[in-house]
Amino acid sequence: MLKDNLMMLRNIHGYSQEAIAEKIGISRQAYAKWETGATVPDIEKCSLLAEVYGTTIDSLVRTTPVDGVGLLPPAPKGKNIWGSVAVGDRGQIVIPKGARDLFGLTGGKRLIVLSDEHGIALIPDEAFMENMKRVMEGAERNEDGE
Repeated sequence: MLKDNLMMLRNIHGYSQEAIAEKIGISRQAYAKWETGATVPDIEKCSLLAEVYGTTIDSLVRTTPVDGVGLLPPAPKGKNIWGSVAVGDRGQIVIPKGARDLFGLTGGKRLIVLSDEHGIALIPDEAFMENMKRVMEGAERNEDGE
């Protein structure tokens, strides 16, 4: 629900209710009522809240429950949180349908597996190769003194 997301986002960003209220031009009491669910903001205030929190109105008003985790916070604009998946006995995972649809992932599609100290990322091989091509072209221009 909206009230849960408002509370999560405010805490994640380290704002007080008063600071958020000031940013969007309302009283702290009005904002507090949104976090308790006593009232809801109009669409213009939702738009301002989404901008302050760096997310979308859609993400602001939806909640994503994940078994064993609870509610996920709204994803930043341009990013997605798809939920959780379980790793099978042979290391296989099922990518959530929304992610498969968004990236056109069908049987046989190749993915590049990347990681850092925080986790693993899967990138369609065409996107990865296009990025590598741009990087290499940039490196060649730098070598030529351009």
